[in-house]
Amino acid sequence: MSGRAAADSAAGDHNPWLVAVVVAIATFMEVLDTTIANVALRYISGGLGVGPDEAAWVVTSYLVANAIVLTASSFLAKRYGRKAFFMAAIALFTVSSVLCGFAWSLESLLVFRVLQGLGGGGMAPLAQSILADSFPPEKRGQAFALYGVAIVVAPVIGPTLGGWLSDQYSWHWCFLINAPVGVLALVLIWLLVQDPKSAVAERRRLRRQGVRFDIVGFVLVATFLGSLEVVLDEGQRKDWFGSNLIVVFAGLAVASFVAMIPWELNHRNPVVDLRLLGRRQFGACFLVMMATGAILIATTQFLPQLLQDYFGYTATWAGLALSPGGLVTALMMFVIGRVSGYVQPKYLIAAGATIIAFAMYDLTNLYGDLNFGFFVWSRIYIGIGLPMIFLSITAASYEGIGKDQTDQASALINVARNVGGSMGVSLGQNILAYRQQFHQSRLVEHVVPSAPAYNESVRTATAFFATRGASGPDAQSQALAWIGQQVQTQAAFWAYIDVFWALAVVSACAVPLAMILKNVKRGGGAPAGGH
Repeated sequence: MSGRAAADSAAGDHNPWLVAVVVAIATFMEVLDTTIANVALRYISGGLGVGPDEAAWVVTSYLVANAIVLTASSFLAKRYGRKAFFMAAIALFTVSSVLCGFAWSLESLLVFRVLQGLGGGGMAPLAQSILADSFPPEKRGQAFALYGVAIVVAPVIGPTLGGWLSDQYSWHWCFLINAPVGVLALVLIWLLVQDPKSAVAERRRLRRQGVRFDIVGFVLVATFLGSLEVVLDEGQRKDWFGSNLIVVFAGLAVASFVAMIPWELNHRNPVVDLRLLGRRQFGACFLVMMATGAILIATTQFLPQLLQDYFGYTATWAGLALSPGGLVTALMMFVIGRVSGYVQPKYLIAAGATIIAFAMYDLTNLYGDLNFGFFVWSRIYIGIGLPMIFLSITAASYEGIGKDQTDQASALINVARNVGGSMGVSLGQNILAYRQQFHQSRLVEHVVPSAPAYNESVRTATAFFATRGASGPDAQSQALAWIGQQVQTQAAFWAYIDVFWALAVVSACAVPLAMILKNVKRGGGAPAGGH
C-alpha cells in the first residue's frame, strides 16, 4: 500500500484483513452479551434472590443502554477521535463486564449492565466505519460479510456458551469471560488501527467551528427510551396504571418524546436526525429492523426459558437447541451475499420475514412430548430467514441517503434492532404473564368435583400413586397435587403459544413494509447496519 493510501486507510500500513478480524472479534464479544445471559437467568434469579421477571431486566437494561449511546457515538467519535473513542468503549465494556461478574445484588448487576451497554453501544458504528475506511469499495462486501457473521451468529452462540458456563461453573463467568477478550482487543486496536487523514481533518474542523454535542437531545432520547422500558418491564408486576410508578414513568416517556420532536427537527446538529425516519424508504427499514430485533432477541430468551422450565433441559442443552440455527445463519450470510447481487433487497426482506413468520407459527404447535429436534428445526428456519433481512436492510436503508447522513443512518438502524429486541422481550414477558393467568383461570373451571372427567382423573391418579406405596389419603393428596401441576403446565404452554403467535404477527407485518421499499442500485458498498 502506498504512503498516501495508507494515510487514508484505518488499517495504515497493516493488512486490512487483520483489522477486519480484530473488529469482528470486538463486535462479536459485544453482540454476544445481548444473549449470553438469557439462558443463565434462572441461575441469576436464584443466586440474587429475585423472580424471573425481575431477572429479565438483565437483558433489557443492556439493550436500552446500548441503543441510547448509539445515537451519540458517531458525533463523539468524530469530535474526539475514532480510535480513542473505540478504545474507550472497549475499555468501559471490559471493566463493566468484570464488575457484572462480581455483582452482589440485582441492583448492582443492573447498574453494571447499563455501563456495559453504554460501552458496547459505542463500538458498533465505529466498527463499521473502520471497516469501510480499511478496504477499497470493491472489497468492502467481503469485509462486511465477515462482520455480518459476527453480528448474526453471536446472539445464537450466546445461549449455548452462557448455558455451558452456568452449568459447569457459575453465571458470573458469562460476564467474566469478556475480560481476556477485551484486553486482547484493546491491545490489537492500539497496534493496528489509526485515524485516517480525512477523519483527523474532520475532527479539526469540528473543533475549529465549535460544533457542540446535542446534550439536550441526548437527554430527551435517553429519558424516552429508559422510561418506556420501565413501563414495559414493570407494568405487569405493578398493575399498570394502577401504580404511581408506572404513571410517572409513562408521563416522562410521553413528555420527553413530545419535546424531542421539535427540538431535534430544529437543532443544527441533532443527536437523532428525525427527518430520516420521516422518509418512506428509511422509515420502513427502521420498522422492519425493529421487528427483526424483536424476533431475534425474544426467541433467544423464551425458547431456552421454555426448555428449562417445562421440558427439563439443563442450561447447556437449552443453549445447544439454538446452535444449529447459528450455523445455518453463518452459511446463509454468504449465500445471501451472492444472491443479493441479482435480487432486489425488498424481495429478500419479504421472503425472510415470511420464513420467520412460518417458523413462529410452527412453534405454536407446542405440547409436552416434543423432542429436541423440533426446537432445533424451529431455530434453523429462523436462521434461514434472518440473513435475508440483515444483509438486505443495509442496501435498502442507505438508498437515497447522502454521504453526510450515513453515520446517522447506521446508528438509527442499530438503535432499531436493540430497541426492537428490548420491546420484544418486555412485551413477550407481559403476554406470557397475563395469558398464563387467563388460561389457568379457564382450565380451573373444569377442575371441579361435578365434572366427570375430573373425578375420573383423580381416581386414576390416586390408584397410580397407591401402587407406588402411598396410603389412601396420601395417594389422593398426591393425585390432587399432580392435577394442579398439570393445570399450571398446560396454562404455561398455552401462554407460550400466545407469545409465538404474537411474534408471528410481528414478523408478518414486516412483509408489506418490505414491499413498499424502492428498488436500489445493487453492488454498493454502504456500511453494514445489522448490529
